[in-house]
Amino acid sequence: MKFFVDTADIDDIRALAATGMLDGVTTNPSLIKKAGKDFIPLIADICSVVDGPVSAEVAATDYETMIKEGRKLVSIADNVTVKVPLTPAGLRVCKELSDDGTMVNVTLCFNAAQAILAAKAGAAFISPFVGRLDDIAADGMNLISEIVTIYDNYPHWHTEILVASVRHPMHIVDSAMMGADVVTCPPDVIRKLYDHPLTEKGLDAFVEDWKKTGQSIL
Repeated sequence: MKFFVDTADIDDIRALAATGMLDGVTTNPSLIKKAGKDFIPLIADICSVVDGPVSAEVAATDYETMIKEGRKLVSIADNVTVKVPLTPAGLRVCKELSDDGTMVNVTLCFNAAQAILAAKAGAAFISPFVGRLDDIAADGMNLISEIVTIYDNYPHWHTEILVASVRHPMHIVDSAMMGADVVTCPPDVIRKLYDHPLTEKGLDAFVEDWKKTGQSIL
């Protein structure tokens, strides 16, 4: 499973990239607003830190403007993935850009039918939002299971399932068990994967016992 971080905070991205476990980045207009930096230079900076796909989202909703924005975003760096909404216009843009060899991330997917459309349009990634479904008492992880099953039936489709709106580590574990290709998570959720009280307890015991030996490795 690939790990993408869902943020536009360049410091967080650098820190996570240094671990060697970061495979890509996803951004959206809300994250860009939170970062408080100019969009185009920020995406360029992120692309220079991360070798993998960096999702940069179009701002328009009509086809004509979206396709122009998409082509401009592609010019920023070779690893830019154009992010488009799962709308008729967005899927048209997806098809056109994908046919040109551009990676496209189709976002705001909330049911399996939409995921089928994205695959048909040639999307590199489909982003089902599990947390937002959970918020309305729907089963976000069931959607991932459905998409995995459908995509496995059609091996000629090459769309990767990018689990988005991840709220906690179990979303990541469940996605991995189901066979999702990618998860994109806020930095704090990725860091929570390290945490377990028995790990901390065991390490404390080892540190104390080592002190008692009076030895030093260096």
